[in-house]
Amino acid sequence: MERLRHLFAKALKASLATPLVIAGCHGERHVKPDVPPGLLATNYRRIRCEEAPTREGYSYVDGVPEIDRAWMVPAPDFVEWRRYSYRWGFVFNRAQRRPLNGRWRVQTEWKRFPGFLPIFSTGEACETALDKEACLKALQAQDGGEEGIQGVCAGFPMGICTAYYVVTTRGDEVRTYNTMDSLRQVLGTIDRAQEAALLAFAAGHDVCSPTEFPPAVGVNPDEGFTVLVQNGHACGEGTWTARVPVRVSSSGEVVEYEPIIVKYGDSGCYPGRRPVGLQEVVAQGSCEDALGAWFARAARLESASIHAFLRLREELALHGAGQALQDAALASAADEVRHAEVTTRLARRFGAEPPLPSVADVPPRALLEVLLDNAVEGCVRETYSALLAHHQALHAEDPEIREAMVRIADDETRHAGLSWDIDTWAAPKLSPAERDTLRDARRQALAELCAEVAVPLDARLTADAGLPSPAVGLALLDSLEQELWA
Repeated sequence: MERLRHLFAKALKASLATPLVIAGCHGERHVKPDVPPGLLATNYRRIRCEEAPTREGYSYVDGVPEIDRAWMVPAPDFVEWRRYSYRWGFVFNRAQRRPLNGRWRVQTEWKRFPGFLPIFSTGEACETALDKEACLKALQAQDGGEEGIQGVCAGFPMGICTAYYVVTTRGDEVRTYNTMDSLRQVLGTIDRAQEAALLAFAAGHDVCSPTEFPPAVGVNPDEGFTVLVQNGHACGEGTWTARVPVRVSSSGEVVEYEPIIVKYGDSGCYPGRRPVGLQEVVAQGSCEDALGAWFARAARLESASIHAFLRLREELALHGAGQALQDAALASAADEVRHAEVTTRLARRFGAEPPLPSVADVPPRALLEVLLDNAVEGCVRETYSALLAHHQALHAEDPEIREAMVRIADDETRHAGLSWDIDTWAAPKLSPAERDTLRDARRQALAELCAEVAVPLDARLTADAGLPSPAVGLALLDSLEQELWA
């Protein structure tokens, strides 16, 4: 818990100098035309992907699409996906401290970390080389340069970035493909669905992450392929999850079309621990007051968290956790009773009546299911919720809200600490594959939380309630990602 307090204090201090861009959470997208009727596929199949292994200290996307050397022209002896890391950003020019034409003079800094991480390969490296030793040496030295495929950065103005590239060997020749154009050229005519998925990935679309609506690819009735990727999030009124059609022509042109909404947001969304079996809110009259609506959602989720912690205590006992963890879960449930009372009072003050949560009775779960739930709801969502409460306790202009959040922040920090204590207790009981599964779950939960935090807020929520703006919220998440979730 003391570590969390230290990290929260560090994150809150850093947030005072709000970054201009947080590239690790989301990037800019270009709006494309409406889908032409009758030109997109109807039968889709899952995209074949290779998992990207993790390296301690960094975080990455979930994987890369498979690539076959037989697809390349001419076909190489060997092909390999690689990933590398670098630090990139803007730094102020120390020689020029005065504003120039209203702007500070800046320079770009780009620093490559040594080495690369191989992800997937097929064939035998340098199989037909006349000088195999020299070929293998050249292959090891090959890197992606300053360009790369699917570059993702976390942090601004300086941040850790990752990117991908493909290397091949054919005879004594070693080649690197690190751009969309180079991949398009070596693939030639795009006549396989998996090739289309590969180009969609190179164009910046996440075709391998496990999402609610998994990415898929299908053959178009006229020519080419359509790749479906998920976009958006279903959290809060006015939000939605969509599938985005990405059309890939036989010549390799990639066009993204308007998203197709498949699920609308749950107005009861709140960044805290949600119990398994929580039912969506039945449509009711909405409160026009932004503060009333927000605290009504908060009260519903605080009430639901009582169920979450009582259930957690039972499942911890079932799987042999120590009495200290069980008692902490029970104490957390008692805290949530007080939180529900406080947030309900605030909701009513602003003209809203919180709906009661409905939680279905679910049979006891296996240990891995409990830990997956803890990874998402505790180590990610509740940890951010605790930091959010601290931000509100510092910045809320309404004195009653500020006073309430001071107590809630302290309680939520203990709850987040419990989540990480559970994670530590369980680690020795898990296989390497199961630990990887937990890391993947945290990474996906962070991506969803980033999308939620990026939604613009009513001005009264940032002023009176002290909620961070999207830019500040993403900065807070970025700080936690570097310290906790990497």
